[in-house]
Amino acid sequence: MAHLKHSSHPLRPGTEVLTRGFDPTLSVGSARPALFRCSTYVFSSPEAAERSFAVSTGRAQAEAGEHVELIYARLNHPNAEILEDQMVPLEPGAKAAAVFNSGLAAIMTAFLTFARPEDTIVYTAPLYGGTQHLIHELLEPFGVTCVAVPAGNGFELDEAIRAARNLRIVFIETPANPTMMMTDIRQAATAASLRGDGVVVMVDNTFLGPTFQHPLSVGADMVLYSATKYLSGFSDLIAGAALAGDPDLIRPMRLRRAIFGNILPPDECWLLDGRLPTVTLRMNRQSKNAQRIAERLAVHPKVRKVHYPTLFDDPEQVRIRLAQCAYPGAIFSMQLLGGKPAAFDFLRNLKIARNAVSLGGVETLACHPMTTTHSGLTPQEHRLAGITDGLVRISVGIEDWRDLLEDFAQALEGV
Repeated sequence: MAHLKHSSHPLRPGTEVLTRGFDPTLSVGSARPALFRCSTYVFSSPEAAERSFAVSTGRAQAEAGEHVELIYARLNHPNAEILEDQMVPLEPGAKAAAVFNSGLAAIMTAFLTFARPEDTIVYTAPLYGGTQHLIHELLEPFGVTCVAVPAGNGFELDEAIRAARNLRIVFIETPANPTMMMTDIRQAATAASLRGDGVVVMVDNTFLGPTFQHPLSVGADMVLYSATKYLSGFSDLIAGAALAGDPDLIRPMRLRRAIFGNILPPDECWLLDGRLPTVTLRMNRQSKNAQRIAERLAVHPKVRKVHYPTLFDDPEQVRIRLAQCAYPGAIFSMQLLGGKPAAFDFLRNLKIARNAVSLGGVETLACHPMTTTHSGLTPQEHRLAGITDGLVRISVGIEDWRDLLEDFAQALEGV
């Protein structure tokens, strides 16, 4: 879609997300993007059709400022173009984005774009359970070697990056789900760059991005999101996104997306685009709520430990947090005394928070990772990740924090 012309000074993200990539004259003058629910598009000429197919299949590249006509909604559509343009300013350092029909679709497309059989992916553990399944059930049988390194272990990650044969991807989830363990992105990016063979450093930034952590600014090549979470924020749509500072990293992913057919449909693009301007507002409220609650629950007699960035006691984790994150975010996990029975009692007793997986919505959610999101991990992987049967993960919403704290307190009393 056409870009609006701005004054000479660069716009700040909060302004650009509302103005970039959308021209009202192309939408009958509508002040905000319209919904284009359409499967196929009419060409202005046979030559335009020929050019569109050449670009969409990767046989040619669009020239700077060229408007390549649309073909078919599986390949691209106006709402995807608008959303991708307006998403870019939220991620400092990004120049291009691609949207997908889920966060896992974005991760899968990234992996299958850059890795081939006999290549290696080094990744931090624990990961989101769906990503772990993707590694074990698709990539490894496909012939990709996948090497797990404990999140936060910088020395071991450096060694794995240095020693890996045919390394193509370093995949970091930070903070780790659900233990909140942080990994030094800059250190990993530096180790990857020393190899000099085009390793792509990818960061799943779902927990703290795009408001509190900016991986591209500290050396990462690509940022991946489950846009279902904070970018959308209302637990009512599924979406994913990839952003990069180099458009040449996003371009081949769009070609793969056209083959896989996993582009985000127009309705979801339109809905998600309308939520982008409020991401920072929502995340700031959620982070303040979570910090107040987590720091109080940390001294509760039935809580063994709360995992939250402002409560880190390991000096290296404190260093990474201070260097890498602006604010601690809205996710915390707590180890309850009494193991699984205590965790189940706590979840059963909640009145305001809901016992559900997912995170990042305006409502507060709580779950038991060992039996839900991370139930597919082996006992060894649970030990490596630090996921115990007494661990509960909580995603804090925008409710009044005092009501939530009272709810957690009464739920703990019933344990």
